[in-house]
Amino acid sequence: MLEGKKIATRESYGNALVELGKVNDQVVVLDADLAGATKTGTFKKAFPERFFDCGIAECNMAGIAAGLATTGMIPFMSSFAMFAAGRAYEQIRNSIGYPHLNVKIGATHAGISVGEDGATHQCNEDIALMRTIPGMVVISPSDDVEARAAVKAAAEYVGPVYLRFGRLAAPVINDNSDYKFEIGKGIVLREGTDITLIATGLMVGYTLEAAEMLAKDGISAKVINIHTIKPLDTDLVVSAAKETGKVVTVEEHSVIGGLGGAVCEALSEQCPVPVKRIGVNDEYGQSGPAVELLHHYKLDAEGIYGQIKEFLV
Repeated sequence: MLEGKKIATRESYGNALVELGKVNDQVVVLDADLAGATKTGTFKKAFPERFFDCGIAECNMAGIAAGLATTGMIPFMSSFAMFAAGRAYEQIRNSIGYPHLNVKIGATHAGISVGEDGATHQCNEDIALMRTIPGMVVISPSDDVEARAAVKAAAEYVGPVYLRFGRLAAPVINDNSDYKFEIGKGIVLREGTDITLIATGLMVGYTLEAAEMLAKDGISAKVINIHTIKPLDTDLVVSAAKETGKVVTVEEHSVIGGLGGAVCEALSEQCPVPVKRIGVNDEYGQSGPAVELLHHYKLDAEGIYGQIKEFLV
């Protein structure tokens, strides 16, 4: 296990919003009766006059956010990923995406690690939905440092952005002094020559652990953190594939339409190599403790390591 501090990226999101609010009075936050869970309540406490609780009406919230954006405000609309990306999809597509409005969608509780809330709340399809919307930026930060940086970058970017955050505490891995976040640019976390492991979000930490396990078997794995799934850092992905000849993608999302799909689309056109997609295999989640669910779906370090070993046979 990676040692050290662990922080859920939803916590990072709430704290980053407060920091933004202090320096930019155009930032406003909307939530759909989940401010305590999404952590936008942190912003509400600091700036009550710039916080709008829209009730359990995510579609309305998207419309309100779109309207606010037309007045020059920078709205961050928040709910669980299932309801932000899922329930409000049509409004996001037509009211935010089509006019390319400056709305930021802060979606928390994404993926299997939502845990006990079960399949209805474990959204494993949100990246696929959001990256099909023309002009939508899709970001899935790996830890506290990256999540805070992503929120700041999203506020500075003019246009719609989907930010994916998690409920489960994630290890802090980007606390190095030279860390730099840039939309659309992946980060090489570990050099390797035998295989490239490309991960996003919560899976980055587990993938680094799996790389350590592979090293003990004499397998040199290059590890890349792709925090921005759209626009994808195609140059980095292709160059890594050319270097190692084999690629594995790791995501807490369906293997259909997410990071694995984006990487395969890029490589099929520019550098066809064998690719293994690790994620949720076209199935629904289930209720249970988050850590146990990740183990069940082979999305912890042990499970990722085992799937990579099978791929290399």
